Amino acid sequence: MKIHVKKNDTVMVISGKDKGKTGEVLAVMPKNGKVLVQGVNIVSKHEKPSKSNMQGGIVKVEAPIFSSKVMLYCKKCKNVTRIANKILEDGTKVRVCKKCGETF
Repeated sequence: MKIHVKKNDTVMVISGKDKGKTGEVLAVMPKNGKVLVQGVNIVSKHEKPSKSNMQGGIVKVEAPIFSSKVMLYCKKCKNVTRIANKILEDGTKVRVCKKCGETF
């Protein structure tokens, strides 16, 4: 499955319980069609005490969400946008904002 966002992109959630939140993409899972976004879809996880985590207990972690629920966030126009591909004069292919033309 092809995903329209990449790692370290800034995205905004467009549907669900976290609608309107922005964050950076921490990981992309193309096999599942999901992305892991910083500060979005926080869930409680129960951990047992172990050598690395001596205390254990309930910890808050980010869970993956479907990539169709996020859109790329342009910092220049401060809005969500679609991506256009543009080929520069030197032959390199870059992603640009469809609204303002800013490169990602």
